[in-house]
Amino acid sequence: MLRTIRIILAALAFAGITLLFLDFTGATHAFLGWLAKIQLLPAILSVNVAVIVALLLLTLIFGRVYCSVICPLGVMQDIIAWFGKRGKKKNRFKYSYSKPKTWLRVVMLVIMVASIVFGISAVTALLAPYSAYGRIASSFFAPIYALVNNLFAAIAERAGSYAFYPTEVWGKASAVVIVAAVTLVALAILAWKNGRTYCNTICPVGTVLGFVSKFSVFRPVIDTEKCNNCHLCERGCKAACIDSKNHSIDRSRCVACMDCISICSHDAIHYKPVWAAAKKGEAKTDTGRRAFITTAALLGTTALEAKTGRRKRSGAVVPHNNPASQTRITPPGSISLKNLNDKCIACQLCIQSCPNHVLKPSTDLEHFMQPVMIYNDTYCRPECNTCSSVCPTGAIKPLSVEEKASTQIGHAVWHPWLCVPMANGDSCGHCAEHCPTGAITMVDGESAGGKAVKIPAVDSAKCIGCGACQALCPARPESAIRVEGHEIHHTI
Repeated sequence: MLRTIRIILAALAFAGITLLFLDFTGATHAFLGWLAKIQLLPAILSVNVAVIVALLLLTLIFGRVYCSVICPLGVMQDIIAWFGKRGKKKNRFKYSYSKPKTWLRVVMLVIMVASIVFGISAVTALLAPYSAYGRIASSFFAPIYALVNNLFAAIAERAGSYAFYPTEVWGKASAVVIVAAVTLVALAILAWKNGRTYCNTICPVGTVLGFVSKFSVFRPVIDTEKCNNCHLCERGCKAACIDSKNHSIDRSRCVACMDCISICSHDAIHYKPVWAAAKKGEAKTDTGRRAFITTAALLGTTALEAKTGRRKRSGAVVPHNNPASQTRITPPGSISLKNLNDKCIACQLCIQSCPNHVLKPSTDLEHFMQPVMIYNDTYCRPECNTCSSVCPTGAIKPLSVEEKASTQIGHAVWHPWLCVPMANGDSCGHCAEHCPTGAITMVDGESAGGKAVKIPAVDSAKCIGCGACQALCPARPESAIRVEGHEIHHTI
């Protein structure tokens, strides 16, 4: 019964979190956005004390149920491990007890803590379990979801129904896809062969919760009087934490999946409170040493150019090939480059949720996979505040539409030698026409050939850096007007 309850809750949580990364309408976030905010590392970075205390109390009472129910990466590994046990009947009991790799867990934890303290965001992003699942879901599951949606939209349209509408199918930057693919393959191999190896050797969140779970009130215990030493519990434990020979369970590695209870045919394993654990010869569980918080490094990919291969957008027949802004342009609500770098774990939720696809994962190693605004073929709509409403870590603070429309994340800079009126004397004015704040006006000027023309003038005090002028500029291959980011955002 306990195992069944755990599976049902895990399936619901996993489906809900996955939908957050798949849904392109934004509707899911309104009622399931809290699932992203109850992930431990995002809660720590956003200083969400209520969630942190609740998760620690949950672990202190019931053990590492977070890892088996709430963490999407943990549930994904359970799904892969389940498939790994199908086929041959003997594969159902294929695991074995292994001694804890305490030194490795401590090293990974120290690396994670150091990366957070010293602002090495790329390492934090690589080691955070929620971020790892976010990259996998948005890189591989989301495009498939969009393709299926478009198929239904085409069928519905032929039937005269508009219950579905098509959406763009676009890919992430190559470096992000490579990291997501390497992570997925590595986790799949480990889970298929050995179950929860990643969770109990590398994952820093697992290490922290493992330390707390050593003192949990409820825990699985082995009744030595009933045990006939068949070793089924050990061979069925995906956490490799049951030493059936010595009748002990390493609580720091146990993820409270309840599989051992359902496997035991002699009713020798029970999930009991601590005060009942020593009765009737039940062995006390191992209290091996553990450490504190998160992460490991599989940095090895070099930064590749961030090109998405999306379909052409209206207003820009061919995407621009603009040089990168000297100062990285970060989304409204991120407050500053420092705040984003310190709190962002590169989970890709804001990038996946952006309706205009203006947010892209950075390929700069210093800010690897964190969101950056790219205006080559699209821009940030002033009336949209989606990214600030979905961020679980506080890297992008919630903004109202009014606050978003008055937040200056950068300012436009005009490059006259690229401008259509200046270059060939033709009239244009696209930038002024589409500027939502009226920061660009057309004034009298003179083209390179001496012809009187109207040229753009930028009022930096009014510009919010939305990128509409840059994205819709007809000049090719580079825009004649481009946005430079601000290290600290301002209100105009």
